[in-house]
Amino acid sequence: MTDAPPTAPRRPGEPALAALGLAAPALSPDDASPHTFPGGGRWRTEVPSVEGPEALAAVLKEASRLDVPIHRISQGSGVWMLTDAEITEMVDATGERDIELCLFTGPRGIWDIGASARTDSRGGGLRARGHDAMAGCVEDAVRATELGVKCLLVADEGVLWTLHRARVAGILPADTTFKVSALIGPVNPASYAVYENLGADSLNVPSDLTLDHLTEIRRVSAAPMDMYIEAPDDLGGYIRMYEVAELIRRGAPLYLKFGLSKTPGIYPYGHHLRDLTLSTARERVRRGRLALDLLSRHGAGDDMAPLGSRLPGTLSRFDTPS
Repeated sequence: MTDAPPTAPRRPGEPALAALGLAAPALSPDDASPHTFPGGGRWRTEVPSVEGPEALAAVLKEASRLDVPIHRISQGSGVWMLTDAEITEMVDATGERDIELCLFTGPRGIWDIGASARTDSRGGGLRARGHDAMAGCVEDAVRATELGVKCLLVADEGVLWTLHRARVAGILPADTTFKVSALIGPVNPASYAVYENLGADSLNVPSDLTLDHLTEIRRVSAAPMDMYIEAPDDLGGYIRMYEVAELIRRGAPLYLKFGLSKTPGIYPYGHHLRDLTLSTARERVRRGRLALDLLSRHGAGDDMAPLGSRLPGTLSRFDTPS
């Protein structure tokens, strides 16, 4: 999963600014990530917040219309918000196109009866409070994998470690992958490495991390990174389109997540949010097209990982108890 750093792409506005004597300082090859995905490529794509079969159909149709390649589709409301028939329909639709489907596991603090998540401190946050909440996450994981889901979103360190142990023990399929949610994303190299060792196969970092932060993380871990190129408002609403090429150079292997700002939240999804969910699903794909066009214009669009690739390669893990 390690190759020589690629040649830096053209930077935004570079020719015009250089002609005016305003060229940016040269990039340092020392801050480029040396890592790639297994099988090659430095970036993959993800469309998040695809909350059911109807939204998935809208995303796939729009992706075909706009020629947007998709490696992963993720959902945010949770396995528990989908029927078996809906999960099976999503598994089949993504499987036909060789796209990874990732569903969120179980209860989280913000939907629990605990008051701390509703205080200004957000104490407890999105994590699974108590044994029963953790058990709900495990129940979701077992049910989803039995229906053919191969990737699970996790927002609690204890749940992540438990699910990894279940994977090692054969309770969950060995090729199941775990994705750490942006809701608890690590913000420094040490925490990133800890999540990797707890069983994470890709880690969503907050979209306000600096380029230097990404370089610092890449000096200790090659685990795939997920990052909103445009973050939802409840995650900051950051829009980093013009940084996409540099985010890849610093953060590879990197999933480019096509989020959407200036829109209400849709979790947990229900049919009362149908029109909003479908319209925002389509717009996320269009945002992806815009980001990919930028990459192409800047000469950084040729290092995408092969479509259909999903595994993270060999990662570091803590020893599991026997």
